[in-house]
Amino acid sequence: MSDLLIAFEEYLSVTKALDTQTISFYLTDLTQLETFTEKTLTKLETVDVLTFLATFKNKRTLNRKLSAINTFFHFCHLQNFNHTKIKIPMAKIPKNLPKYVNNEEILQALQNIDRSTVLGLRDYALILFLYASGCRVSEALSVARTDIVEGWVKIRFAKGEKERMVPLAPLAQEALIAYVKEENIQSSNLWLNYRGERLSRISAYKIVKKYLGVSPHVLRHSFASSLIIGGADLRVVQELLGHSSLETTQIYTHIQKENLAETMHSYHPLG
Repeated sequence: MSDLLIAFEEYLSVTKALDTQTISFYLTDLTQLETFTEKTLTKLETVDVLTFLATFKNKRTLNRKLSAINTFFHFCHLQNFNHTKIKIPMAKIPKNLPKYVNNEEILQALQNIDRSTVLGLRDYALILFLYASGCRVSEALSVARTDIVEGWVKIRFAKGEKERMVPLAPLAQEALIAYVKEENIQSSNLWLNYRGERLSRISAYKIVKKYLGVSPHVLRHSFASSLIIGGADLRVVQELLGHSSLETTQIYTHIQKENLAETMHSYHPLG
């Protein structure tokens, strides 16, 4: 990488505190932009960037590329590499209702886990932990045993520079206690594979997929959806999910509206 990209990588890691996967995506996108335009990044003009972005038809892919580019231009402006503050607007994407699994389906699926083994206890506890905390899978896998105190879990490696405390439901606490006791964990990490090493994202994905048929991120949506349906305040859900903007959390208001409509139709005499 060029010295500029190395400095940008340090900015993303230290100042923005982004996770390593996001940083890798950003650097790949910028390298791709350089290759496409055959120009160094500091010599780019707006038309070069727009021509590059026009090659992507998928709006989500386009926005990811654009996020990397805008963040890079902002970094350059902060470092006085360019005098004009450039920010290209994101493409508008329809906000579809996130896929989620309801409480009954999750509890039913958990009955299929053989808890007579350590790995079974781990799988059971992990799924409950994800559903009860609303953690991103990367956050969950970074949790240490010492991060769980008196029914609360400290999320240390959240997106950006945020840190948050999330309460755990009693059922998830009980599952964790049973798993930790049987595993007799010596490592500081909580979630371990059969070799006693830290569980990988791929393994966590396979565990959730095996029993629920969905990705771990769907359990995060399920956590938020369950709270909204139960009547939780949107700002509380925002805090628990670690969203920096309430706008991100507002996608769940669709669920709230559906639940209100269903309740009205079920109980109102004219329903």
